[in-house]
This record gives sequence, C-alpha cells and structure tokens, in this order.
Amino acid sequence: MRTKWCASVLLAMVLACAAAMAQDEPRPLIAGKEFVYVCRDAGAGAYEAFPDVCRLADGRLFAVFYAGYGHVALPNENLPRGGRVSGCYSSDEGKTWTEALVVFDGPDDDRDPSVTQLSDGRLLCVFFTLRPKGGGYRGIGTWMVESTDAGQTWTGLRPVSPYYASTPVRELADGRLILGLYQETGDDAFGAVTISTDKGATWSPPVDIPNGGLRLDAETDVIALKDGRLYAAQRTEKESMRFSTSSDGGQTWAVSEPMGFPGHCPYLYRSPEDIIVVAHRLPNTSIHYSVDECATWSENVQVDSVGGAYPSMVTLNDGSTLIVYYEEGEGSSIRARKFRATPNGIEWLEWE
Repeated sequence: MRTKWCASVLLAMVLACAAAMAQDEPRPLIAGKEFVYVCRDAGAGAYEAFPDVCRLADGRLFAVFYAGYGHVALPNENLPRGGRVSGCYSSDEGKTWTEALVVFDGPDDDRDPSVTQLSDGRLLCVFFTLRPKGGGYRGIGTWMVESTDAGQTWTGLRPVSPYYASTPVRELADGRLILGLYQETGDDAFGAVTISTDKGATWSPPVDIPNGGLRLDAETDVIALKDGRLYAAQRTEKESMRFSTSSDGGQTWAVSEPMGFPGHCPYLYRSPEDIIVVAHRLPNTSIHYSVDECATWSENVQVDSVGGAYPSMVTLNDGSTLIVYYEEGEGSSIRARKFRATPNGIEWLEWE
C-alpha cells in the first residue's frame, strides 16, 4: 500500500472548501452573533483550520488546530518549518480562550490535528504531515505525540500509520484505542481504521473498510453503538456520505452504504441525552442527529454559513454541547457555538 498522498486529491479537497468569510471584529465575543472565536492568529500566518477539542481532567477545555499561512503551508522564507499544530485552553466552558501555544512543529507541514485525553490521564494528539516534493508535496503519514501535563509539553513523536487521519483517537469500553483513517491508491480511495491494544504505544496495520466501488475520500470517524457494534462515517464528494459497521471490534467491516446525505469531514458525538450527532461540512457547516443509534438521521441543521468545517464537539458542564469549526479562506479563524440536542431538534444557545 502506497504512503504517497496524491497532490490532485488534496487539491480537490482544497477547492471543495467554501469561500472565505473573513471577519474583522476585534472582540472574542461577537455582538449579535452566536459564536465566539477560539483563535484568530496563532502566529504562523493568520490561517487557522481543522480544529479538535476535548475536556481535560482538570475541567478545562483544550482545543488543537492547524496554524499556517494557507490551506497548505509548506516551508517558506517566512515560515521555514511550514504549518504547525497549535492549541489553546478555555477555563469558562468555551466562552474565552487563551493565546495559542505550539503543540508540534516539525520540519514539514503538520496538519489536521485531533486530541484525546485517555482514562489514564495522557493526552494523545494525532496529525498528518505533507512534505515538499518538486513543485508540490507528498504525504508522509499520520503521527502522534503525547502529553502528561495537560498539554503544556509534548513528547514521544512516533508514526501511527502510512494512511491519513483527520479525527481523534477513540477509547473503547474494553480499553482498546481505535483511530479512523483514509487512503488513496491513484484509482481508488477508501476508509480504514487502526487499533492499539497497548494504550497507543503501537498500532495495527490499517484495516480497510470496503467502499462498495465508490471512491471515498473518507476522513473516517468511528463511534461505539449501544448494541456493541462500531459505526464508521466516511466522506464522499458528490453523493451521500457512507457508513459501515463492525461487529467484531473493528477487525472486519461491512460494505459501506449511504447515510442519506452528502458531507465532508464527519465527526461523530454522543450527547448526554444519548442522541448521536454527526457534524460535517456541506452544506457550509452542518449537523444531522440520530435518536435511534444511527439507523436514521434528521434533516440537515446548519451550524454556520462558513464552509471550512472539520468540526469537533465536547459536552459542557451544563449538559449542552460545544462545537468548534473553522471559516476557510484568507485569515481563516476557529469558531465555536453551543447547542443542546433534544429528540425534537437542536436548540442553539447564546453566550452569557
């Protein structure tokens, strides 16, 4: 299996992003709007994208995201190490956020970070990397760093997979870790997973998910269902997103089937009410929700008119949900909104 990420595929993903909606308000809380800014400039070129958020054991929220000068930020004179992984904290349930810190900055373009705090207290941050090649770039797979001090320092850089990841490590009830992956082979593209049985020290070879003959850019995410199965959501470009299920803990997967609506970069989340929400790009930034363990989905609910997406969600102390996402375009920033999922629909909440 090739480790090379085709430049044409990444270019298509770039073009799929919606046009910029650059904002110029200086305040973190925007009057008359229902979102706050998580970060507007992490010091790497004022383009922030691909966020992910988790709750720390100390109660704070921690968000990671890509920081560069554009959708792809290869090393140049102004940013000699290329795009990097940055992060920031919130101590007030997402209303305000600290200045950005550097999580990881290697010699190439490090991107699409996701973060998870495990039950043992460690933070795992996964991301993939693009390396310059000729006049373009090539991918060099997915990597991981970890932190034992709530994200202040990060160590243990190690490869996870030659495939790519845009969603977080998920800790299963049996203690195993699973990570959604995706890959392309020139004439095909598909989702996959990798599994760790030793808390992230090592990872299995990729387990490919049958795509049913439809090329899937995938950006796979995984959630555990109440009946013990695993459910994987996968991106498509023009048709309905696809899903697949596994009844053996991720060792094998059913042929992918339509979810019933289009979307990119799916992120799966279980609310305190046991409602499963999938957030995604297309149209703009949107969510669907399911009250029957992903058997059926609601109509589309728009989160925001901006089209960057790559969303992530976390439960707040009052039982509501924080969703983070990005704008796309020059000067792209990270935004956050909050809502409550109910069987009757999504209730958007204002910031007090």
